[in-house]
Amino acid sequence: MKTQLQQANALPLAVPGHDLDAYIRAVNSVPVLSVDEERQLTERLYFDEDLDAARNLVLAHLRFVVHIARSYTGYGLPLGDLIQEGNIGLMKAVKRFSAEHEVRLISYAVHWIKAEIHEYVLRNWRIVKVATTKAQRKLFFKLRSNKKRLGWFSADEVSQVAEDLGVKPETVLEMESRLSGGDIAFDMSSDDDDSYAPEAYLTSAGAGPAAELEADDTQSQQLETMSQSLATLDDRSRDIIQQRWLNEDKTTLHDLADKYQISAERVRQLENNALKKLRTSFAA
Repeated sequence: MKTQLQQANALPLAVPGHDLDAYIRAVNSVPVLSVDEERQLTERLYFDEDLDAARNLVLAHLRFVVHIARSYTGYGLPLGDLIQEGNIGLMKAVKRFSAEHEVRLISYAVHWIKAEIHEYVLRNWRIVKVATTKAQRKLFFKLRSNKKRLGWFSADEVSQVAEDLGVKPETVLEMESRLSGGDIAFDMSSDDDDSYAPEAYLTSAGAGPAAELEADDTQSQQLETMSQSLATLDDRSRDIIQQRWLNEDKTTLHDLADKYQISAERVRQLENNALKKLRTSFAA
């Protein structure tokens, strides 16, 4: 067992390479770990941070990534790329797996493997994204697996799918429309000036380069003014402003009162005085 894993160490973990068949044969040649072997490797990784143990855990589970990736080939994406993304998910799972888990590694890793493949499919299956929210992503994959034939669903099929997936029929129809839509070229065709291409009529809703540059300059000036204004405050007032306004996790008046051994009302007064000084600096 040890010798076989050592021989597999030359196998690229995340990149199947140009010869996909050879890669698949290689990962299938790595023996599956027994329960005791997996536990020993997991304990070495978890308690001793043994990277060789992590590598062996990954190597022994690459065959499962290939099996899972093959179930996503219906999206028209290269199997090698799907495997590569799944391998990334496997390595993330191995990193997070601990000796305290009471399940086999593959049971834990399936979620991570599929999550990476899902993200890859959604990024690449359509230029215009078909699923942007978590609920839409869930519906996207479930609807694809329920749609066994080409063509649009009938009204009865829409109702049945909506019931099976626990969503409204309108939601199924909207996602089916997204799935059925084809991609179009952005730019005009070279041999047809009347092509239906977004380049012919789409305009940017954002500001022009000059306006964006001006906005960036203004923001930089404001940040510089803020930094200079904070420097004029005493340490306590500056800390209060930092804790109350600038930190992501805001601190309460009572917490600051306990910190400085003053009343919450006094903290509020110091805060208001500091804000007045800052506003004066910005107005100047």
